[in-house]
Amino acid sequence: AGVDVITGGNHTLQKREIYPLLQSEPRLLRPANIAARAPGRGLVTVETAGGPVSVVNVMGSVFMTAAHSPFAVIDDLVDEARRGADVVLVDIHAEATSEKIALGWHLDGRVSAVVGTHTHVQTADEQILPGGTGFMSDAGMCGDYDSVIGMEKAEPLNRFQRKLPVERMRPAEGPATVCGVAVETDDATGLARAIAPIRVGGRLSEAAVSFW
Repeated sequence: AGVDVITGGNHTLQKREIYPLLQSEPRLLRPANIAARAPGRGLVTVETAGGPVSVVNVMGSVFMTAAHSPFAVIDDLVDEARRGADVVLVDIHAEATSEKIALGWHLDGRVSAVVGTHTHVQTADEQILPGGTGFMSDAGMCGDYDSVIGMEKAEPLNRFQRKLPVERMRPAEGPATVCGVAVETDDATGLARAIAPIRVGGRLSEAAVSFW
């Protein structure tokens, strides 16, 4: 489909069938700090039409189970990533907005962009930090927003109201919205020149990228 890299999160290791693919396909990442002996890797450098790009995948440790804090591993990962490319993208898959924002400030000026994932709702805080790193707390969900974070509404509502599961939650299958973020980088430095949200289709107001 033309995708260069897929990053993972807290659900990546839940199905054992994916373990061999995590080992054999370097473009399929899992958070580098998710588990001490997890299969796969949390960093890859790929060749793109615009040149090499390194992608780093880490998971938050606030309200989530991670073997190590992302702050304990991120500096070594970024140093390795920068040896492979000037453009470095960091996916911080985390529950706490504060942890994502803190990582953005920690990496400002050293990577092209720090983008959060996991909470399913796109945030309105896209910005370029003073050192030149693009930042957004959460890129948002790609899926049906006539839902509870992508699931048909009845069972999540039942669990919130009665505190008892009745059936398995099922994905909502209505019209999907594609959400994400676009970052333009400087060829000379690899730092961000522009950042903007993407929203296409479905229920949400659409957001186009003016610099594309």
